[in-house]
Amino acid sequence: MSTGKFHVRKAAVLGAGVMGAQIAAHLSNAGIPTVLFELAAKEGDPNGLVNKAIANLSKLSPAPLADKSVLAGITPANYDQHLDLIGECDLIIEAVAERMDIKKAVYDKVENRVKEGAIFASNTSGLSITTLAESLPEALRERFCGVHFFNPPRYMYLVEIIPTQYTGAWVMDSLESFLTTALGKGVVRAKDTPNFIGNRIGVFSMLSCMYHTEHYGLGFDVVDALTGPLIGRPKSATYRTADVVGLDTMGHVIRTMDEQLPNDPWHQFFQKPSWLAKLIEAGSLGQKTGKGFYEKRGKEIFVLDLESGDYRPSGKEPSAAVEGALRQKTWGERLAKLRGSDDAQAQFMWSCFRDLFHYSAVHLADIADTARDVDLAVRWGYGWKEGPFEIWQQAGWAQVTQWIEEDMAAGKTMANVPLPAWVKQADRVVHTADGSYSPAADAIQPRSQLPVYQRQAFPDPVLGESFDQGSTVFEDDSVRLWSHGDDVAVLSFKTKMNTIGPGVIDGIHKAIDKAERDFAAMVIWQTREPFSAGADLSAAIPIVAAGKIDEFKAFIARFQGTSMRIKHSAVPVVAAVRGLCLGGGCEFQMHSAKTVAALESYIGLVEAGVGLLPGGGGLKEIVLRSSRDAINGDVFGQVQTYFETVAMAKVATSALEAKASKLLRPTDTVVYNSFELLHVARAEARALAEAGYRPPMPLANIKVAGDVGVANIRTVLTNMLEGRFVSEHDVEVARRIALVLCGGDIERGSEVDEEWLLHLERENFVELAMMPKTQERIAHTLRTGKPLRN
Repeated sequence: MSTGKFHVRKAAVLGAGVMGAQIAAHLSNAGIPTVLFELAAKEGDPNGLVNKAIANLSKLSPAPLADKSVLAGITPANYDQHLDLIGECDLIIEAVAERMDIKKAVYDKVENRVKEGAIFASNTSGLSITTLAESLPEALRERFCGVHFFNPPRYMYLVEIIPTQYTGAWVMDSLESFLTTALGKGVVRAKDTPNFIGNRIGVFSMLSCMYHTEHYGLGFDVVDALTGPLIGRPKSATYRTADVVGLDTMGHVIRTMDEQLPNDPWHQFFQKPSWLAKLIEAGSLGQKTGKGFYEKRGKEIFVLDLESGDYRPSGKEPSAAVEGALRQKTWGERLAKLRGSDDAQAQFMWSCFRDLFHYSAVHLADIADTARDVDLAVRWGYGWKEGPFEIWQQAGWAQVTQWIEEDMAAGKTMANVPLPAWVKQADRVVHTADGSYSPAADAIQPRSQLPVYQRQAFPDPVLGESFDQGSTVFEDDSVRLWSHGDDVAVLSFKTKMNTIGPGVIDGIHKAIDKAERDFAAMVIWQTREPFSAGADLSAAIPIVAAGKIDEFKAFIARFQGTSMRIKHSAVPVVAAVRGLCLGGGCEFQMHSAKTVAALESYIGLVEAGVGLLPGGGGLKEIVLRSSRDAINGDVFGQVQTYFETVAMAKVATSALEAKASKLLRPTDTVVYNSFELLHVARAEARALAEAGYRPPMPLANIKVAGDVGVANIRTVLTNMLEGRFVSEHDVEVARRIALVLCGGDIERGSEVDEEWLLHLERENFVELAMMPKTQERIAHTLRTGKPLRN
C-alpha cells in the first residue's frame, strides 16, 4: 500500500496507435516526460514504428500537441530493447489493441518491471478490467485499474476510471487527483461493465436514433437537424458524429455491445442497421474516406438517401411542429407537445427521449454510482448541454415516468422491461442541492470530497447545484467586482463575449480604485469563456462614422490608459485567461502583473483582420519585450517574430504556443484544468502581494529598431504585394504595424519612452480607423463574424 502523495515524474504509454500516441502527447503537453512503446520493427531501425507514430502527431488535426516543442518530451521505445525504462515510470498506461491476447502478451513483458508504488492502468473501452487484472501477478493487482480517455485525448474533458475488486482506494484517489489537475480532465468513476458509462448511454442514444430513423422514415440530415443544437447537443448531432468517429469504429462499438451484453433487455437493437453495414462493406467509412452518411462535393454537402440509394443535396429542416414544441419554455411543455403531436418528426424526437430515459433508469445501478455520474459522463464525453436525468427531472419526474409506462403498455417502447422501483417513488428527485441519487445507497450522495476538488470554486454544476458566488463589492451593467471574503478581489465582465466597451473600461478603473483601497490584489476572471473577444467595435463605429476624430482619439487614449492602469496598479492585477483572449483582451493580460492561462487558451492580437492595429498598448508592450530580450543589441531580430504574428492576426492554439510566440511571458503560469484557473490565479495574486509587490517603473530607455527596421519590413511587404499575396490595404495596415513596432521612422538604436510608443500606436490606429476600407472590414465582420479581404 502506498503512503504519501502520488507524483508522476515520468510516465510510459504502451502502444503507439491513434489513442496511445495522443495520450503520450497530452502527458508531454503537461510537462511529463513520457516513454512511448511499440513493437520493434522487423527491418531497419527497431524504433521505426514508434518514430513514425510520433512524427504523425505533428500532422493530426485537431492538433494533439499544444506546441511543437513538447514533442521532445516523448521518448521512443520498443519492447525488445527498452523494457528497463518501465522501472523509471510512476504511471504506465497500456493502450494496445482491444484484444485480450494482445494485452496479455504485453503484460507478460512489462509486469515484472513495474516499480513499487507505480500505477498501471489499461485504456480500454470494451474489455473487462477485472479479467485484465486477473492476468497480472497478485502483487500488482492492487495498483491496476482501467482508465478510459475519450478521443481526442487533449480536447475531450471526460476520463473514466474503473476499479476492480483488487484496486486499492489510494490508487483511485491518486489517479483521479492526477488526471484532474495535471491533465485537466473531468473524472468519472465507472463500474466494470462494457462501454462503462459515457459510451454505454451515448452509443445507446445513437442506436435508438438509428432505430427510430428507420421506423419513422426520416432522412439522415433531418435527424441531424433534430438531434443537434436544437436540443443542446453538438452540431455534428447523430450521423455527422458517426461519420467523424468512423463508421467502422461505430460498427466495432455496436459489435462490442452485441457480444458483451447478451442479457441486456435492449440486446436485439445492438446490431448494425442494414444500411450502415452496406456503407462499411463498401468502404464508405465517413470523414476519413470522404464518404459515409454524408459526402462533400466542393463546398456542397450531400447526404445518403435510402430510397434512391444515392446522395442528394443536404439541408432539410425541422418541421413546424417540432420547432413549435421546442420553443416552449420548459422541458415538460416541450416533451408534452412532442408526444402529443401526430407529426413524424415530433414522434421521432419523443421516442428517442423516452427510450433514452428508460434505458438510463434501468441501467443506472449497474453502470454508475449516481445519476450525476451518468449526466456528467454524457455531457463531457458527448458534448451534451444536459444529461438524460437532468432533462427528465426538469420535465416533471412523475409525469415522464407515467408517459414511459403508458407507452410501454401500448407496445411503443423499444423494450418492455419495467422501470426500477426507485424511479416510481412519488417524491423522486435525482438531483438536489446536496447531491445526486445513488441506487446502491438508496439515498442522495454528495460530490467527491477529494482535496483536489477544493481547488474548484465553481465546478461544472448539475441540475439543482449552486455555488457560493461571493460577496459583491460593486456591480453595474458591464462588470461585477466581488470576493470570497478574503483579501483578493475578483473582477468579472458581463458583456456579450466579455467584449470591452466604455462600460468595461470604466469598471476596470473603478475596480482598481477599490482594490487599491480595500484589497491586497485583484484577479480578472470571467464566469464563463471567453476571457474576452476584444474591443466592442460596435461602440466605436458611430463615433467613426460621424467623423468625430477627437472623440475617437479620446476613446483610444482611455483604452490605452486602462491597460496602463492595470500595469501600474499599486496592487497586483492577475489575468486569469481561458478560451478566446483576443485584441484588447490580449492587451489587458499583457499589462497584468501576471497571467494565469488555461492550456486551452487561444490568445492573439487580431486587429489586422479588421484593418486595424492593436491600439490598447499591445504594440507598445511588444516593443518593450523586444528591447529587453534583444540578443547582442539586435532589437529587429525580436521585432520580426512579433511582426508576423500581429500582421497576420495569428492566434495561438494553446497557452504553450502563446508562450512560444511571446504573447505570454516565460513567468506566466499555465493551468491544465480550467475549473482550477480561479484558484491558481488567486494564489498567484496573493503570493505577489505577500512578496511586497511593486508595479514596474515607467521606462524611458526602450531601444528600438527604427528606420532600418521599418525599411526592411517594407521591402518584404512590397515583394508580397507584387506577388499578389496581399492586398494594398493589407500592406497599409502591416506598414503601420511595422512603424509602431520599430519605434517610428527614427534612427536605428534610438531610445524612446512608453508615452512615445503609445502616441505612435494611437495615431496610426485612428488613421486606419478613418479609412473606408477598414470601415468596410469592420462592418463586414460585425455583420457576418468573418474577416473581409479588400
